[in-house]
Amino acid sequence: MLGTRFTKGSPNWLDLGSPDTEVAAAFYGAVLGWEFRSAGPDAGGYGFFQQEGRTVAALGPLTEEGAHSAWTVYFQTPDADATQRAAEAAGGTVRLAAFDVMDAGRMAALTDPAGAQFAIWQPGGVQGLERTSSTNTLVWAELHVPDPETVLGFYRTLFGWRWTEMEAPGMTYRVVSTADGDQQDASFGGAAELQDASGNPRWIPYFAVEDPDATTTSTQADGGSVLMPPADIPDVGRIAWLADPFGANFAVLKPAPVG
Repeated sequence: MLGTRFTKGSPNWLDLGSPDTEVAAAFYGAVLGWEFRSAGPDAGGYGFFQQEGRTVAALGPLTEEGAHSAWTVYFQTPDADATQRAAEAAGGTVRLAAFDVMDAGRMAALTDPAGAQFAIWQPGGVQGLERTSSTNTLVWAELHVPDPETVLGFYRTLFGWRWTEMEAPGMTYRVVSTADGDQQDASFGGAAELQDASGNPRWIPYFAVEDPDATTTSTQADGGSVLMPPADIPDVGRIAWLADPFGANFAVLKPAPVG
């Protein structure tokens, strides 16, 4: 599962682009109990979702032309410029070239060869999220693309990721780990074949929750929608796929007991 001792290739930041940050902040406050704190008058409306004063995600207005509301997963890199060049050479696309975010760090916004968008973060003063893998925080990141094996090869070029295959109902699921350490302990996410032919390749953040059914009910009551109702997945837990009022997809998970 995710931690906050980030290494190369770890998901280390997560933010939401929204056409109405006030409504989005209220939605996630109601559904996940988050508090929104502005990053200041020079941040262009960007700010932080916090839990007990610790940053668990971030929120800002849409800035890219033609962009739709979506969550973006960031992966740690020791050199954003080098990773950007490697992504281009491996068939990816640069949406936003590497730049400094004041003294917080350096980032770039990229798209993998299948069309899934992601970003990279080279830490400066901000190492990354301050809380993960606890209730109402990021616990897993999942890639959905038509050909996971090929696209994971792209990410391996960038970050050295490893993965193992496991059989799931109707698909082969790949559990993804960073390059270093015990492979199971270093796992942070997965990759699955895109099931919906009309869907877009994408990264989906999973948030750990105590009760996926209650979270689903709250999502609907507060203006969101249900993409996949709560269901039990053997050896994984109970999950649901949801969307906020502006269509940004996310998932919730109550992990199965260990042992």
